[in-house]
Amino acid sequence: MSALPATGPCLSGLSPQSQSSLTAQTNPGSTQLPPPPQGVLREIPPAILCKIGQETVQDIVSRTMEIFHLLRSIQLPNGVTQSQAVYQDRFCKLQEHLRQLTLLFRKLRLLYEKCAEMTSDLDKLPTEMVPYINEDNQDEISTYQGSRESQEILEKVKLKNEGMKVLMDQMRQLLWDINSMLTLRK
Repeated sequence: MSALPATGPCLSGLSPQSQSSLTAQTNPGSTQLPPPPQGVLREIPPAILCKIGQETVQDIVSRTMEIFHLLRSIQLPNGVTQSQAVYQDRFCKLQEHLRQLTLLFRKLRLLYEKCAEMTSDLDKLPTEMVPYINEDNQDEISTYQGSRESQEILEKVKLKNEGMKVLMDQMRQLLWDINSMLTLRK
């Protein structure tokens, strides 16, 4: 068996500086991607960032599945030149998938940190959002008082409407009496 070169055949077309930067990026923890401009992520709402994060997780899962399929299909080279070429090709694909997977995890980390930063200023804690049983809640009390006041106002309006109906009936009766007197007079 022969040992694989550090750069691999898939990096042969690149300059040595490019090869070293690519291999440095595939090693986790060696270099960090520069963070995106602050204005770009600051304008995007947290819900959309979470949706992008969900899609990133789906990409990570699909890349991981592809990596496992590649690992299953890779056979160790046994000295045959044709199988060694296929092995090198699959090994190159595997390295590319691992590099992309590393980038996806970095993207997910940035999205998580940005969402956590944007939502850290929320006033209520999750325990405050869920009311306890048998606990007086100010919102419920104010809602109850508001509904009671609106019921009282509706009752007053109904009473005034009934009073106006009685008054209109009396006016109608008075006009009827006046008209009947005028017709008798003629």
